[in-house]
Amino acid sequence: MIYRQWRGLAKAACAAGYEEHLKTETFPELKTIPGFIDATILRRSLDHAVEFLVVSRWESLEAISRFAGEDLEIAVVPEKVQAMMIEYDRRVRHYEVVE
Repeated sequence: MIYRQWRGLAKAACAAGYEEHLKTETFPELKTIPGFIDATILRRSLDHAVEFLVVSRWESLEAISRFAGEDLEIAVVPEKVQAMMIEYDRRVRHYEVVE
């Protein structure tokens, strides 16, 4: 099992819109990909922004490639989401579950 981790710092005024995007667009799309298990949104409010950590769980790197393409570590960030962010990871991190 593989965990895929991505971090983004959203403009405070855009935080709710980003969460809505994940729940209504991204997660439903991920559910159609064979090998996707689930995803979690972690959120931390800061003075001027909201930090998000999105962690998705996959059966294998092959399953992730169905979403990300050949370069597994590229962050898949639609233009409308980029506009909501102050900064965000351009590359993701993958972790194998050991136990």
